[in-house]
Amino acid sequence: MASVEYQKNGRIVQLTLNRPDTRNALSKDVIEELVTGLNRANEDSDVSVALIIGAGKGFSSGGNLQELRAMTTTDKLSPQGLADWYLNGIQQIPLTIDAVDIVTIAAVHGHAIGAGCDLAAMCDLRIAADTASFSESFLRVGLIPGDGGAWFLPRIIGLARAKEMLFTANPVKAEKALHWGLVSEVVSEEKLEEAALNMATNIANLPPAGIRKAKQLVRKSVTDTLADSLEMAAYLQADLQQMDDHLEAIDSILEKRKPNFTGK
Repeated sequence: MASVEYQKNGRIVQLTLNRPDTRNALSKDVIEELVTGLNRANEDSDVSVALIIGAGKGFSSGGNLQELRAMTTTDKLSPQGLADWYLNGIQQIPLTIDAVDIVTIAAVHGHAIGAGCDLAAMCDLRIAADTASFSESFLRVGLIPGDGGAWFLPRIIGLARAKEMLFTANPVKAEKALHWGLVSEVVSEEKLEEAALNMATNIANLPPAGIRKAKQLVRKSVTDTLADSLEMAAYLQADLQQMDDHLEAIDSILEKRKPNFTGK
């Protein structure tokens, strides 16, 4: 049985963290299969959106505490060995999510703890069930976010609130997460998957090349100067305006019909 299930439906890929026995802890197998699934979806030109959800009672409990303990007690890894585990292991998730051109959505129910909270933060968009709880809980076990949480969270909810989550390790319930801008929408747990698929479908119904180039532009614009961002936008726009989908979009609006995008 796959630790991360890969299911494609049209232009949407659903990646299900499938280790409910560990509350979807981000152990080595989950990390590897999630990274593989994201890259597979990104390499498929027919895919526009990847939806990440958790099987069982929660989204993800974060790092596997037994594995983390074994690193220092059983395996007795050196400081360099421990650093290498992060660099070559769990940090491949944020690097991959940041690099892909498809839109990523986290659908969160139950607990999103530690690295599980950060996994949600890595995604472009987040939707939560009313049962969801986000906890930047690393300090409870004497650790810090080793997976990019200290980079992602301040960019989503602001520095002060990110510090509050990190320094107190207190959970943030769904309604507060919505108020803080950590999630876009809160729905009942029964309607979470449907609502997340609706969000994914709204995106997937748009021109696929436009979606990917928009993702590229936003990603670069976070660190680029205005002038550099404008230059990139000009060249991306020039490519898009030569595509059939651009003309199809205009024609469908003028003709008051549903568009038929082909990715060309």
